Amino acid sequence: MARPFEGIRIIDITHVLAGPFAAYQLGLLGADVIKVEHPDDPDQSRDSGSDNDLNHAGMGTGFLTQGSNKRAITLNLKTEQGREILKKLVATADVLVENYRPGAFEALGLGYEEMRKINPRLIYASFSAFGQGGPRREQTAYDHVIQSTSGIMAMTGTPAANPIKIGAPAIDYATGTMGAYALSAALFQRERTGQGQRVDMAMLDVAIILMASHVTGYMRNRHHPKPSGNRTGHATSMAYQTKDGLVMIGASNLRQQKRLWTVLEHPEMVKRTNDERHADHAREEKLLGEIMLTRSAAEWEVWLQERHVPASRVRTMGEALADPQIASRGVLHRHDSAPGIEGGFTVPVAAFKFAHDGPRVDRPPPMFGQHTDEVLGELGYSGAEIERFRAAGVV
Repeated sequence: MARPFEGIRIIDITHVLAGPFAAYQLGLLGADVIKVEHPDDPDQSRDSGSDNDLNHAGMGTGFLTQGSNKRAITLNLKTEQGREILKKLVATADVLVENYRPGAFEALGLGYEEMRKINPRLIYASFSAFGQGGPRREQTAYDHVIQSTSGIMAMTGTPAANPIKIGAPAIDYATGTMGAYALSAALFQRERTGQGQRVDMAMLDVAIILMASHVTGYMRNRHHPKPSGNRTGHATSMAYQTKDGLVMIGASNLRQQKRLWTVLEHPEMVKRTNDERHADHAREEKLLGEIMLTRSAAEWEVWLQERHVPASRVRTMGEALADPQIASRGVLHRHDSAPGIEGGFTVPVAAFKFAHDGPRVDRPPPMFGQHTDEVLGELGYSGAEIERFRAAGVV
């Protein structure tokens, strides 16, 4: 069997994180992803990341994260010839993904209505901060700005230190993941209808979905979610200080809290209802706080897990990535080498596994414009024509 999207061509005219990550996820599943960048304005992620030498080389870790399995070309869409080349590429494609300001592509004559005339089966996806409609459609934002806008920041932190943004750009990557889901659904729908689709992805919408249960709660009782830090509504399901660091306990439901108190030899603390747990939260928290100080975080993790009580010491990223469980899941791919990069590097792949023909990395992230001649040649342009395009600033 072939991977799900082998034979599918995606034109990826996106930058930074969310849009490129969506195209990357389909590329892992076999799609031919052609990344389009302006010849004088590379993807912003190419010079962002933790390795400054890679940033200067246009191969920053922000780009490497979602650059594998893609071919890269340059194309100046502000020129008439550049737009004509894109239209010729669109005629061969299944999906076009862009994440520029709403209305920008329409102004260039490259909007969905124009592109569907060229290719009625085209799935045209637009990623933006606030969506293609609504009073804020033309406003721009990044992950941390959407965290501020959506209410996520206001509910993150502690009662003494808030609002605080989430450490990782979670909304960007969630938008990319949700975008890959939307593109997959549109491709499946096309198999049934034969028709293309317009996909409108908004980071703000995704942020709302990431708070789904909190949104439902607020819309019911109008109580704002409050920042609680490492504390929760149940004393048996929160973080505690140990001899050498924090351990997070996850005895969340009634069955688990009974097991926790039983193995800790405090059967008198077992509750029959969640109302009883809420009423006795302070006493439970005080007792657990004293008990947890008697061992190290690692000792508690092992001891509680052996007794089927969810628990984990708080790890750094380095400690988490060194866990043999991560290696066993195949969620990371090691590139031993790549053009434009000295030495190897590791990137995340997909957050799921197939029994066969699942996500995999076939090629390393491309250098800026690495495949321009190759892709334009596939469209029928001669070497001499491509050189004229290059001299004119079209590619």
